[in-house]
Amino acid sequence: MKPLGSVQDVLAEWPFLAHASLAPDVDLIKPPSDMLHAIATRLRAHGWHLGTIVASETADATDLRYCFYGTAGRGWLHVLLDVDRQTRQTPSLTPVYISADRHEREIEDLFSITFTAHPRLGDFVFHDDKWASGIGLMRPQAPQHIAQTNRPWEPHHVLQEEGAFIMPVGPIFSGHAESALFLLETVGEDVVRAVPRLFYKYRAIEKLAEGRSVHDVLLLVERCNGMSALGNGWGYCNAVESALGIDVPARALALRTLLAELERIRHHAGAIREICESTALTVAANQAAVLEEELLRVTAQLTGHRYLFGTLAVGGLARDFDAEAIAEMLVAVHNILPRFAKMREALEKTGSFLDRIENIGLISPEKAQTFELLGPMARASGVDLDLRTSHPYGRYEDAEFSVPVEYEGDGFARLRVLFREVEQSARILNGVANAPGGALRGEIPQTPGSALGWAEAPRGASLHWTCIAADLSLLRYHFAPPSFRNWHGFHIATEDFAFQDFPIILATLDLSVAENDR
Repeated sequence: MKPLGSVQDVLAEWPFLAHASLAPDVDLIKPPSDMLHAIATRLRAHGWHLGTIVASETADATDLRYCFYGTAGRGWLHVLLDVDRQTRQTPSLTPVYISADRHEREIEDLFSITFTAHPRLGDFVFHDDKWASGIGLMRPQAPQHIAQTNRPWEPHHVLQEEGAFIMPVGPIFSGHAESALFLLETVGEDVVRAVPRLFYKYRAIEKLAEGRSVHDVLLLVERCNGMSALGNGWGYCNAVESALGIDVPARALALRTLLAELERIRHHAGAIREICESTALTVAANQAAVLEEELLRVTAQLTGHRYLFGTLAVGGLARDFDAEAIAEMLVAVHNILPRFAKMREALEKTGSFLDRIENIGLISPEKAQTFELLGPMARASGVDLDLRTSHPYGRYEDAEFSVPVEYEGDGFARLRVLFREVEQSARILNGVANAPGGALRGEIPQTPGSALGWAEAPRGASLHWTCIAADLSLLRYHFAPPSFRNWHGFHIATEDFAFQDFPIILATLDLSVAENDR
């Protein structure tokens, strides 16, 4: 890997490109569409990551905004391309950044834009057997009512050997599991090809956000996935506050940081519980469930809601917390921590558990980097990437903590990352507990603006693009949650492993269907 370069280093080859600064750490260029691959190739060579792709359409223009980010304080680079209004075609970025695949497939369904040279479009948000093609739900002239079809559909076969078959799992499950269809292709006992078919409960949050107040949309974002309500909500607030130029008070930033780490600890307790349940380790699963429930109660006692709904507000926080309540929360959390350590020690000495989780669901460091996976999933495969340190916000720049990284890339490595992140979150809690006094919310000016916001949610980077009118209504909102990207890891981890390993691998990946079906 070549040394990381600044925006100027990356663009030095093309001094003629129009270059503007959107903010101190955000640059913008508007190249011809035929230069996209050359620019992306150079960005990739310099170690830049693709954050998200934002499609926008008005009565006058259709454009695509590619949001790239470097690490170690290299900032963001937005590449803005105009889409031909007649052909509605543009080059696919997937041959350069394979992480663009799911973004482009989604845009093709929602904006009726075709990405030339993309390996496979269609049957994504709108399933081919239920919806007519070319709906373009996010376009200004999208129909208010969309008729369903009943066309025949069969999954795409890759294996042609005699005896090859596809095992469908889902989309309806017992209990609380979300709707998703997993297509496992095989000629024997091992899964050769695995494809997830999602969006059975697509909620069109981005469409619902149009014309709504920035305050109302926060409610939608929090409820996209209750397990990461504050992490995703904070990313949205960062986008709105950057777009409007809101100065968030220091006390609110400290308390947001504290609540985000409390959520991370509780979320990881739930993820550990699911891993133990998948291996039929009932005692350990119950122990993790008790920890998760206790943390939910601690959260409710501090904030009034078990999952932190309604705690955030654009410009700061919706409510304050006194020093005594924060101190009680810290005592409760630190009384729970030794039980996490004891559970980890017991799991690492349980041979039957290790037999089910070690060396299964492998995601190599090379694959994790190629597909640009996020969060604990990526960090378990050697990818040292965390927006809290690479692009700090809140109080993270001053917090003393390390980002846990493992390298084996198997289910056990992902479990160890969860345990280690709990320890680091507790360190952050100690560092930000003494929040400064002062105001809790900044003033909100009624000025139009647009910006990208981000946060490191429990599952990884949560990215939000907001374009806001003068009356504080949203003209365009785009949400790229971590699970949307991390579903790439599903087929990497599940292929070439036995059928009986499938539910265990799925649990260790900690993927959210709800986040994807936003």
